[in-house]
Amino acid sequence: ERIAETVPYELTALEYDLYEDVTQYVREGMNRAEKLGGKRRNTVGFALTVLQRRLASSPEAIYRSLVRRSERLERKKVEILNGTYSDAEPAIDVNDFDEDEYNAEELEQLEEDVMDAATAAQTVEELNAELLELADLTETARRVREAGRDRKWTELSTILQDHALTTDVNGWPRKVIIFTEHRDTLDYLQARIGSLLGRPDAVKAIHGGVRRIERRQITEQFT
Repeated sequence: ERIAETVPYELTALEYDLYEDVTQYVREGMNRAEKLGGKRRNTVGFALTVLQRRLASSPEAIYRSLVRRSERLERKKVEILNGTYSDAEPAIDVNDFDEDEYNAEELEQLEEDVMDAATAAQTVEELNAELLELADLTETARRVREAGRDRKWTELSTILQDHALTTDVNGWPRKVIIFTEHRDTLDYLQARIGSLLGRPDAVKAIHGGVRRIERRQITEQFT
């Protein structure tokens, strides 16, 4: 029998600051996007929603996303300055987007592609202003990440160290499956759990980029 249970938890003070700052950034970005027309407005909204989901996933996921977004906007600024930037409409209409049509790897790549085009900033001055916002957000995310005490990890590590939950009646270790949405979070958890157990080889990971034959081997090892 499988029982689904939602476990509430409170953010740490630093996590809450990051949550509030990213939420404000998303809200302001949405407001600016409302002034745009067509696909671009929808694309900006979609990309900002992705940021919120990554914020909820892990400190690693939001940190990496903010870093990559800053790098993209810096490239756009350079292209505007040297006259090579082409302001094309996004290739994807998110109104017609159905994530069930994509596998995990395709979906994550699509999100990355959409985020390339997803800013309401159109001039160097507007880009500079957004880059300053991103610099502050990235620094807060870095501090949360390096603190190593994010609440979801604290709760998960407690479960993993609770022998009543992680061993059977005979004292043998149970196998645990953890699902997560973002590859950055998967890499983060694989490293932290391996370190916690003192056995990195005990943690196997499957994601969209794993080839079928390798996926089968990992599954057989786990079984």
